[in-house]
Amino acid sequence: MAACRRFLLSRRFLRLLGFLAVTFPIMLSLQQMDMTQQRTEKMHRTQNLRKQLLIETCDGDREAFSDGKHSLDDMSYKELDNFIVDDARGIIYCYIPKVACTNWKRVMFVLNHDKLDLDLTSLSHYFIHNTAKFTLLSSFSRAEIRAKLKHYTKFLFVRDPFVRLISAYRDKFQKYNKHYYKNVAQVILRRYGNVSHLPHTAAEAFASGVRPSFYNFIQYLLDPQTQKQPFDPHWKQMHRLCQPCLIQYDFVGHLETLQEDADLLLKILKLESDINVPPAYDNATTTGSVWGWFKTVPLEDRRRLYKLYEGDFRLFGYRKPVELLDA
Repeated sequence: MAACRRFLLSRRFLRLLGFLAVTFPIMLSLQQMDMTQQRTEKMHRTQNLRKQLLIETCDGDREAFSDGKHSLDDMSYKELDNFIVDDARGIIYCYIPKVACTNWKRVMFVLNHDKLDLDLTSLSHYFIHNTAKFTLLSSFSRAEIRAKLKHYTKFLFVRDPFVRLISAYRDKFQKYNKHYYKNVAQVILRRYGNVSHLPHTAAEAFASGVRPSFYNFIQYLLDPQTQKQPFDPHWKQMHRLCQPCLIQYDFVGHLETLQEDADLLLKILKLESDINVPPAYDNATTTGSVWGWFKTVPLEDRRRLYKLYEGDFRLFGYRKPVELLDA
């Protein structure tokens, strides 16, 4: 009798194991689907908040945030060079240097040239920054520009403004760069670096370690002489590059949430099965490392720098860095 009972129990146990073996993967799959759905909904909510913040901040002081421009017609054709167009899919990307723009230019290149099977990483940095490879918004008539901006899906990616400045400094002045040594670094070193004899070439300067300090770079940005001329795109304010108070963007990505924002954007564009955006490798410059860079910058200059980039902080929802600005 006991043996019979043990046999029945073992059969029930085996049936239970079989039931669990069938149902557990289904339950796990449903749970994963639910988590994915929750993540997607959260990302959509974040997008809505970012776009709403732009609308409200622009409405609060539209003239200041759009440099006194009242309409798209007030933008010069030169200012429209930052907008890459894909007519086939109705997409416009406003690129901002030092905000993963190399990878997004790669995406726009394969779309412009209908080469979706191309490995994005095979497109070199130098190749992809040749604007002749793209269809730019500035190549169209004013009527076409207005129509495309009205009907196409428009996106941009932004970044903490101070972190972007650090990244620009590291890229243009700590690395060997002939163009920036000749046209910017020498100017900075003459004005603020107390260097009596400048190396003639970038190679000589790089070999001897002659370069502007980060504080020299900030002095250059704050100098009224510098501000009389248009800023270099690598440190020009993001809102001045992409004019979010004149153009209503459909998607606002943040470098700090690049991967999840990229995934959502590709779904919106119906490209998730065609494009895989490579990770950004510039993340060595992080928000957490900001103080290490700015501790050499006097407090008053930090405050002036914040005023210079305050529009970017406010429009794109970045926290005011009070730890840098309070005595």
